[in-house]
Amino acid sequence: MTLLTQSEQQQVADAIDRIELTTDAEVVTVLAAQADDYHYIPLLWASLVALVLPGAVLLFSDWLGAGQLLLVQWVIFIVLALLFRLPMVLTRLIPAPVRHWRASNLARRQFIELNLHHTEADTGMLIFVSEAERYVEILVDRGISNRIDDAVWEAIVQRFTSQVHDGEVLQGFLTCIQACGEQLQLHVPATHERNELPNRLIMLT
Repeated sequence: MTLLTQSEQQQVADAIDRIELTTDAEVVTVLAAQADDYHYIPLLWASLVALVLPGAVLLFSDWLGAGQLLLVQWVIFIVLALLFRLPMVLTRLIPAPVRHWRASNLARRQFIELNLHHTEADTGMLIFVSEAERYVEILVDRGISNRIDDAVWEAIVQRFTSQVHDGEVLQGFLTCIQACGEQLQLHVPATHERNELPNRLIMLT
């Protein structure tokens, strides 16, 4: 993981300060180390292999008795359950749809928990990143979605996702915040001074 240093977090906060001077939007950023611990994934894969592999061997040989088959299954399960918990192995066992589903759920929970749906003019915006899943999402309340098409955010998310994939998390945040600020200034300009929510980068480790 390359979670940001205090200095880098401050750069993100400063970037939010700058764009909120020109828009009524309330922008909050969240960086999560990962969206889930996925403890069930190694157990699931180990169970499947332990069930299937000895059975396949049994089809081509008669040297395994019922007791021996059960013992072999338990040994395979235990060994693989430990092996599959290694981070470099685990990341390859989790299907992309599962990773993205878990990250998307966490993003929506954060939107609610941070009260982004309760701002004065319904102009809350969440820029969410889950680093382990290399997942980026922008969520906005209806005060913004009624004025800016979702396709605008999709283009910004695609660029940010590429930067996260390359390990450029800080630059991704700064580029994303600037691009969002340009759209917000144009479509949700500032009408009066406000700062309902904290501008700091929220870290979930």
